[in-house]
Amino acid sequence: MIQDSERKIVSEFRSQLEAIIPILDLRVFGSKARGDATEESDLNVFIKVAELDRSCREKISDLAWEVGFKYDLVISTFVVTEAQVETGAMGASPLLSKVLQEGISIY
Repeated sequence: MIQDSERKIVSEFRSQLEAIIPILDLRVFGSKARGDATEESDLNVFIKVAELDRSCREKISDLAWEVGFKYDLVISTFVVTEAQVETGAMGASPLLSKVLQEGISIY
C-alpha cells in the first residue's frame, strides 16, 4: 500500500494541480498502490479531468516533475478526459480497468 509520506506528496500534487484544472478523479496506481514497489519505482498517478488541451497537459507534466523533484521521486501521470473514458476507446482499455481496480483515491 501507499506510504503516508507518498500520500502527502500526492496530496500536495493534487492541491497544486487543482489550481490549474478541476480534477474529477485522482488515484495512485501501479506498484505503489499494490505494495510491491522498490526504491526505483515511480509514483503512477491517474488523473481524470473534464477537458484537456495541450497547454494544460504540459502544465500537469511540469507540475509532476516539480513536485517529484522536490521529493526525489518520479511522478508519472496518466491523464484522461471524462469523454475519453465514457465514450472513447479509452473506456475499454485494460490499463484503465487496472487503474480503477487497484487505484487508491487521494483527496
